[in-house]
Amino acid sequence: MKQWIRGWSIAAKLFALQLVMIVALATLAVVWIWADARTDVERDAAAKSLAVAETLASDPFVETSLGTGDPTARLQPYAVEVMAEAGVDFITIMAPDRTRYTHPDPEQIGQEFLGNIDRALDGDAFTETYTGTLGPSVRAVVPIETAAGELIALVAVGVTVSNTEVALGGRIATVIGAALAMTGIGAVIAWLLSRYLRRVTWGRGAEEMSRMFSYYEGVLHSIGEGLVLQDRSNAIVLYNDRAAELLGLPRRERRDPGHAVPLADLDLPPAVAEVFGRTDAVVDEIAITPTHVLVIDRDVIVSQERGRGGGLIGSVTTLRDHTELQELTGELETMTTLSDALRSQAHEFANRLHTIIALIELDRAADAAALASSELALSQALADRLLSAVEEPVLLALLLGKAAQASERGIVFDIDLPARLEATSVPARDLITIVGNLIDNALDAAAATPTPRVDVAVELMAGELRIAVSDSGGGPADADRVFELGVTTKRAAGHGIGLALVRQTVVRLGGRIGVHGSTFEVALPVATPSSAPAAAAQEVPDA
Repeated sequence: MKQWIRGWSIAAKLFALQLVMIVALATLAVVWIWADARTDVERDAAAKSLAVAETLASDPFVETSLGTGDPTARLQPYAVEVMAEAGVDFITIMAPDRTRYTHPDPEQIGQEFLGNIDRALDGDAFTETYTGTLGPSVRAVVPIETAAGELIALVAVGVTVSNTEVALGGRIATVIGAALAMTGIGAVIAWLLSRYLRRVTWGRGAEEMSRMFSYYEGVLHSIGEGLVLQDRSNAIVLYNDRAAELLGLPRRERRDPGHAVPLADLDLPPAVAEVFGRTDAVVDEIAITPTHVLVIDRDVIVSQERGRGGGLIGSVTTLRDHTELQELTGELETMTTLSDALRSQAHEFANRLHTIIALIELDRAADAAALASSELALSQALADRLLSAVEEPVLLALLLGKAAQASERGIVFDIDLPARLEATSVPARDLITIVGNLIDNALDAAAATPTPRVDVAVELMAGELRIAVSDSGGGPADADRVFELGVTTKRAAGHGIGLALVRQTVVRLGGRIGVHGSTFEVALPVATPSSAPAAAAQEVPDA
């Protein structure tokens, strides 16, 4: 039985519970009203009996008749007539010794009255419920006294309990009818409510919904993507641990009821807040925060209730972290640049080698030697200068690759380096992101000018790695917005993310970035190997 009930849906259980409660309350109401009505009927019968008895006790005809030799002959017809008119079941006039003068059953006349008369003998009128010859009855007993106060007889007037129950039955029928109507109305309301619950819960039981909630919590916290749920006003209702990590939000507890929080109350990155504040669907939109590169997909949720039209509920947004992917893409682009540069250089060297061989075959060995030594000296000079000055291998490779790329595109590429540039604590990926993107943008801008030129200056000063990249172009038209996602001066699609990534990386490393004309300047706090012993020495207290 219990297992069968457990299989019920929430709507069915609620309907059954409400129906039982309604029937129980209606039953209690009927019992209470019945008891109250019974008391009222008995009270009315007692009052009616007392009134009739007091009227007879003060009737001069009764007193006169009691003074005759045969009181029954005059009082019995009178009592029968009064019973019919007053609507009582019996009137018994008796002597003080209980001998009846009148009774509805003539055979009982002259017999002893059954009931209590002690208080009446003392001169007090009273009412009681007593079982006599006619069965249980509500009766009143009143003394009959002369004008001088002498007790000459007693009068008892009563209504049988069966007749009071008849009067009570009419009232109870009304009460039961009202209770049935109340039960019916309550059952209809409970049915409508259960129907609504069945629709919104899809007919599922409490145990099933509990299991679904456990599964939902497990899935929500186990997926690797950020998940954010919003209601129709775009307030955030729910988010998982990964979303909290990506957006810098506090983690929510597993049993958190998930109250909606307006967007204005959350410290969200502007790029993410702009997407969350919209009402349309979003597919693979990129948002750059100070610490992550996020790809956002957003779907609008529409309810499809059974038999009814759907309605907007809210939206679900997924966040994918592409920070490492963008960094790897930057590294790949750098490696591709180096590969292309090496390939083009190999092709160029092959052409020069063929030229040198031809000069030798033409007996112009001196010209061949001069051509070979000039090309070797030109490329070797740059490589020797970089190798002798730069101890940062990633930066060294990047500058060599960009120099070869600039040479291939016919762009003058000048590098200003100090005599010695120590290795720094800046991560290799971050160096590739910052320097590679700045130089790429400078090469693209310089290529569109009559005398293309790119200048790169790198130095270590005051605990900072300072990088300046300038080109022969006129610089960005809107320097204040050049680091925003999607802002670019290039016509081709897919641009506008490089400088945004540069700013994100610089900010994450605690550095500074600025634009002055066509020069982009970056300053990054660094720690060099030579600075470590000095710092350690400062921490040693004086002996």
